[in-house]
Amino acid sequence: MGKVIMITSGKGGTGKSMFACNISITLAQMGKRVMLIDMDMGLRNIDLYLGVENRVVYDVKDVVMGRCAISQGIMQDKRFDNLFFMAASPEREEGHITPLHIKVLMDRLRKDYDYIIVDSPSGMDDGMVLASAGSDAAIIITNPEYSALRDADSVDRQLIKLGIAERFVVVNRVIADLINGGYCPDLMEVSRMVRAQLIGVIQQDENIHISTNLGVPIVIKSDSYICKNFQRIGERIVEYMEEGI
Repeated sequence: MGKVIMITSGKGGTGKSMFACNISITLAQMGKRVMLIDMDMGLRNIDLYLGVENRVVYDVKDVVMGRCAISQGIMQDKRFDNLFFMAASPEREEGHITPLHIKVLMDRLRKDYDYIIVDSPSGMDDGMVLASAGSDAAIIITNPEYSALRDADSVDRQLIKLGIAERFVVVNRVIADLINGGYCPDLMEVSRMVRAQLIGVIQQDENIHISTNLGVPIVIKSDSYICKNFQRIGERIVEYMEEGI
């Protein structure tokens, strides 16, 4: 049975959706069959990051409300044989969608995919609760800033209340010179402030911003150090989720 991993953050602007997109591709490149679902209702961005915004016909709300079959709401990325995508609804109002609807959908998808990556809304409102339904694990995306780390810790506490035992942290937008100069928290302090397991860092790089604007995920450039960062994080995810390390 496949594993459902929720990607979340305590505040907007941490790079959560960028991470969800690129880690999904990374896992697909590792031979895993991956479904990426955008659950950030009303603020969907994953279709833009993948460059498939003009192909979206049905979305996750259409699927759970029975307006279309699950297969109709799924798109396959033509660049990656193992990557599939379901877009978020452009409407913020979820209507009658409940956590049970989402859990049922996840249980159906587990049968066909190794990993279901869910891009959650940032923060701790009802959207996060909805996106967490059926999740086996969560990855919190944060930045090396005290306010972001405090928010990440609050999200971590909420995830515990939601019953998600496997929780991980990725620190994005790391600038080594600032850490070395003592101008922002180092990784030891990150680990002290957020109890979830640290599984990787991603350095600040303008190429990430360029890639998201162009709809060409950064990990497509396989010889880049950023791609290698994602590969290491992907390997750790597989180790924790499949080998129980």
